[in-house]
Amino acid sequence: MSDLLAGPVEAAAGLSVHGADTVDKSAPASTRDALVSAGVPGRLAEKDPTLWGSDAEAEAKVRLGWVDTHLRSRELLPQLAELKAELGDLDHVVLAGMGGSSLAPEVIARTLGRQLTVLDTTDPGQVRAALADRLERTVVVVASKSGSTVETDSHRRAYRQAFLDAGMTEAEAGRHFVIVTDPGSPLEATAAEMGAFCVLADPNVGGRYSALTAFGLVPSALAGVDVAALLDEADALAASLGGDRDNPALALGAALGAAATMGRDKIALVSDGTGIDGLGDWAEQLIAESTGKAGVGILPVVVESPGSPGATGDDVLTVTYGGALAAGAVPGGGTDADVAVNGPLGAQFLTWEYATAIAGVVLGIDPFNQPNVTESKENTNKILASGPPAETPSFTEGAIEVYAPQGAPGDLAGVLRWLVDGLDEGGYLAVMAYLDRFADADAARLRPLLAEAAGRPVTFGWGPRFLHSTGQYHKGGPQVGSYLQLTGAAETDLPVPEKPYTFGELQAAQAAGDRQALAGRERPLLRLHLTDRSAGVAQLLDAVGTLRA
Repeated sequence: MSDLLAGPVEAAAGLSVHGADTVDKSAPASTRDALVSAGVPGRLAEKDPTLWGSDAEAEAKVRLGWVDTHLRSRELLPQLAELKAELGDLDHVVLAGMGGSSLAPEVIARTLGRQLTVLDTTDPGQVRAALADRLERTVVVVASKSGSTVETDSHRRAYRQAFLDAGMTEAEAGRHFVIVTDPGSPLEATAAEMGAFCVLADPNVGGRYSALTAFGLVPSALAGVDVAALLDEADALAASLGGDRDNPALALGAALGAAATMGRDKIALVSDGTGIDGLGDWAEQLIAESTGKAGVGILPVVVESPGSPGATGDDVLTVTYGGALAAGAVPGGGTDADVAVNGPLGAQFLTWEYATAIAGVVLGIDPFNQPNVTESKENTNKILASGPPAETPSFTEGAIEVYAPQGAPGDLAGVLRWLVDGLDEGGYLAVMAYLDRFADADAARLRPLLAEAAGRPVTFGWGPRFLHSTGQYHKGGPQVGSYLQLTGAAETDLPVPEKPYTFGELQAAQAAGDRQALAGRERPLLRLHLTDRSAGVAQLLDAVGTLRA
C-alpha cells in the first residue's frame, strides 16, 4: 500500500484528497490551522470579499459567484434541452472560445467521450481545417465573456463567411451560431443582428472559474453531455466547503499554499489514468492566471504521464488527479506524488476553484484579476496597426531561422544548450508554440525532452491559447522564467473577413507582441521560426535529443 493511501485522507461527496495533511504538517506552522482560526472556510463559502485584502475587495465582490453558480445554472437546463432539440440536425459542435471559455468544455467532452471541436487558435491552417469539416452540419458556439475577444471574433467572422459562401442566406447562417456571453456585452447585440441563439452567462463569475456556468455547459450539452450530472456532483460537494473538517477542497488549498510558502512553488499536474482526461490543462489556466502576479505565484506544469520527466523536483509539488479509484489502486498512478485528488468531474471543478482561492489567501494575492494579460494584447494591436517589427535571424540552420540574443552560440544545438544551461536556480523553461496543435502536434514532444535535459520544470503552451493562462504568470509571477518561442511559416493564409489582416498576420502579431512583453522583463528569450513546419519540428526534436547525451 502506498504512503498516500496509508496516510490521512479527507473526503466528501465522493471526492477524496490524499497527502494534503502531510504537506501541511511539513511547514513550520500549520497553514490549515491558521486558515481555520481566521474563519476562512466559512467566510469563503459565504462569499466574503474581504478575504484577499482591501485592494482586492471590489473585484472579489463581483467575482465570487462561482461558489454557488451550480445552483443558478440549473435554470439553464430547460433552455439547453430546447436548444439541443431545435438544433438536432447540427451534430458537429465547434466551440470558438479562449481560456476559460474553452478549456472546461474540452475537459468535459474528452472525459465523457463526446465529440467537440475546440477552436482556440489563430493559426490559419488549423482554422482552415475546422472550416472544411462538416460545415453544413456545424453549429458554432461563440463564447466570450467580454464579447470582444479578438480570436473569437475572428472565428465568428470566418464561419459566417464560410456559411454564406456555401449558399446559405443570412438567416440560415445565423441559425448555425449559438452565442454565449455576459449580459450587456457587445456580443449580445451581435447575436441579435445575426439572428443567432444567445445564452447569457452568470456575470459574477470570472472566465477561468466558469466551468459550471453557461460557458462550460452550453457546448457540452450540445455535444450530448448530461450536464445536470455535473451540477449534481458540484452540489453534493458544496455542503462541505464551509466546514473546518471533512473539507477536501480546504485540504488541497492549504497544501498548495503551504508548499508555495516553503519554496515548492511549482505544481506538477499528472493524470493518474482513472477516468478524467485533460483536467490538468484546465487547472493550469486556473492556477497560473489566478496566482501569478505581484512577483509571486504557483507555476502549474502539465506532465504527460506519471513517468514523464518533470513530474517531481525539490521545488515541485506533485499532484495527481483522477476520477475513480479501483480496489487497491495507488493514488498518483505510480509516480511519487505528494497529493492525490480523486473524484467526479463536477466536484473536481469546484474543488480546484475553491483551493485556488484559498491559495490566494495564503499568498496574499487577488485570485480574480489578471493585471498583465492585457499587455500582450495591447502590443498585438499596435503591431497590427503599424506592421511587424523588422527582424533579422541570427543564423539559419536547415528549416529553422534562429533569433537569439547577441553573444549566443551560432548553431542550433549550441543555442539550445545555452538556453537550457542558463536556467536560474528555482527557474523554469516555457515553450510557447504559435503553431497548429493538431498538424504540428509533434512539437509537444519537446517538453519532456527539454525537462530531461534541463533537470528543471518545463511547461508547454500552444499560442495564443497560453496567453489566456500561463501568459499572466510569465509576466506577473516570479521573474525566473526562460522562454523558447516557436513560430512557423503558413503554407496558405486565410483572411479575417471585414478586417485588414489575415489569420497568419494576427498570429504573427500575437507572437511578436508577447516577445515584446517578455523582452521588457529582460528574461532569456530564444525564438525559432520554422520555414518548413514538418521538417523544422523534426530537426528541432533531433537537436534537443542531443542535449541529453
